[in-house]
Amino acid sequence: MHILTRTRTWLTQAVAVALLATAALLPQVSHAQAFSDYLENKIVDWLFRGQAYSPPTPLYVGLATGACADSGLTGEVSGNNYSRASVASSLANWAGTQGAGTTTASSGTGGVTSNNNAITFATPSGTWGTVATWGLFDAAAAGNLLLCASLTASKVINSGDTVSFSAGSLTVTVQ
Repeated sequence: MHILTRTRTWLTQAVAVALLATAALLPQVSHAQAFSDYLENKIVDWLFRGQAYSPPTPLYVGLATGACADSGLTGEVSGNNYSRASVASSLANWAGTQGAGTTTASSGTGGVTSNNNAITFATPSGTWGTVATWGLFDAAAAGNLLLCASLTASKVINSGDTVSFSAGSLTVTVQ
């Protein structure tokens, strides 16, 4: 009986180690960027269900003080001369997947794009608060959130600040 208990304990430990090793090999969930429920539905309907979808152009980059989620972006900045920044959908404005700054059709394997030019917002006429997230929208106001992500570091935006994303700093990964 004692040997059987030891064998069972050893077997249990071996299975636990095997499960931990397997878990380490599984892809880890990343919440750095989220496609909105709206965009996910549009992609599914377009790709799998044959429904028409015309990507918006231009795209609008917005800033928020709240959280980013599939269902929306909370706390978008308002007032004090805030407006979303407009960026045309084009090879010149967004890098191909083969690398930052490229202006030809995508041929890379990582599914990453970034802004090729600085994205600059209007100068704040008052505080915008502590901006923590950004979102990509299909309209200058209201409209639909397409995707959102947290900033690398939150930033307090005060009156007179220059608010911009330098070229290559706003990245989106499609996986």
